[in-house]
Amino acid sequence: MTETPQQYSARITSYVQGQNHLKVLQSTPKNIARLIKGKSSSVLSRTDVSGKWSVAQILAHLAEGEIVMAYRLRLVVGANETPIQAYDQNKWEQNAGWVRKNPKLALDLFTTLRANNVAFLKSLTKEQWDNFGMHAERGKETVTRMAELYAGHDVNHLRQIESMMKTKKK
Repeated sequence: MTETPQQYSARITSYVQGQNHLKVLQSTPKNIARLIKGKSSSVLSRTDVSGKWSVAQILAHLAEGEIVMAYRLRLVVGANETPIQAYDQNKWEQNAGWVRKNPKLALDLFTTLRANNVAFLKSLTKEQWDNFGMHAERGKETVTRMAELYAGHDVNHLRQIESMMKTKKK
């Protein structure tokens, strides 16, 4: 069963209810690094028994998604009420072979981009956090809502990585 964009948003944001979204965003790269420490690229590149993405694919997805987040945040802060284009994460993942081949590179890219995005968010005024764009699938999304969605997205993938690392050896 495929989730609607609204069901996806509700599920993802439920993971971070009552949490400080900036703290979640800021801590995710360190938490991932801790989970994959000492794991080889070959281990990180194996899919789990369900055939879902490997850890390397998740890392590439997070790095590529961080590029999207950077653009969307700056777009909305710079032009309130602007349209936000949706994207097909599976197509982006298919095109992410360049970074998927090297999980360390993917994590480094994600870590660097995330640090910059968190610094950008911290620099915003209270009013700028209320700026919004109109997402093609999910409707109105403020900067605050985007931070919440990305924090929930982080938790979702952290849980996946944690589960996969419990079952994999070096």
